[in-house]
Amino acid sequence: MTATAPEAQSACHGTPPPGRRERKKQRTREALVDAAFTLFAEKGFDATTVEEIADAVDVSSRTFFRYFASKEDVALTFQEEQTRAVMAALADRPAHEPIMTALRHTVVEIAGACERGELGFKPERFQCLLSMMADSPTLMAGSLEHAQRKQLLLTQIIAERMGLDPASDLHPHVVAAAATCGFQAAADATRRHEAAFGSLAEAVDQAFAILERGLNTPPDKTC
Repeated sequence: MTATAPEAQSACHGTPPPGRRERKKQRTREALVDAAFTLFAEKGFDATTVEEIADAVDVSSRTFFRYFASKEDVALTFQEEQTRAVMAALADRPAHEPIMTALRHTVVEIAGACERGELGFKPERFQCLLSMMADSPTLMAGSLEHAQRKQLLLTQIIAERMGLDPASDLHPHVVAAAATCGFQAAADATRRHEAAFGSLAEAVDQAFAILERGLNTPPDKTC
C-alpha cells in the first residue's frame, strides 16, 4: 500500500502516522469544511447557518464547535492553508535574494497554485472565498484580522532571513506590513476590476513589482 502524503511526511520526520482516532477527526473536520463551502456557494455566507453545516455532515452543532469557533473560522480555513504555504515557500527561497524579491516570487507562486488547483488547493473554494469576502463585511473583517495575526509570524520570518532583531529594528515590521497590504490590494483590485487585472497571481505580481521598485517611482508608461 502506498503511504498517503501525511503518513509519508511523518515517516520522513521519524514520527508515527496519525492513529485511527486522529484520522477520523481529520475526516470530520474536512467534511465540515466541504459541506460549509457547498452551502456557501449555494446560499451565500451570511445566509448559511452553523446548524445547516452540521446537519449536512450529520453531526450536532456541539460537534461543529469542537472543530471551529464559528462559520467565519470555517470559511477562513483556506486562508490559513494559504498562509502556511506562503511561509513554507518563503523559507525555500534562495538566501541571497532581496527580501521583497523573495516575497514576490513566493506570493505569486502560491496565488497561482490556488487558482490552478495545485499544491493541494481546491480552486472552487478559493473562488468562493473571494466572492464571499466581496459580499460579506463580516467575513472581510475576519479575513483582515487573520492577516494581521499572521503578519506577526511573517515579521519574525523576515527578521530571521535578514538577520535583524524585530524587538529593536522596525525594518522587518515594515516589510511584513507592506507585503500584507500589497497582497490585500491586489486581491481587492482583482475583485473589483477583474477585466483590468486578470488573475490574482497577475495582480499580485504587479503589486509586488511596485514594492520592489519603490513607491516613489511610478511605472514608465512611455515604453
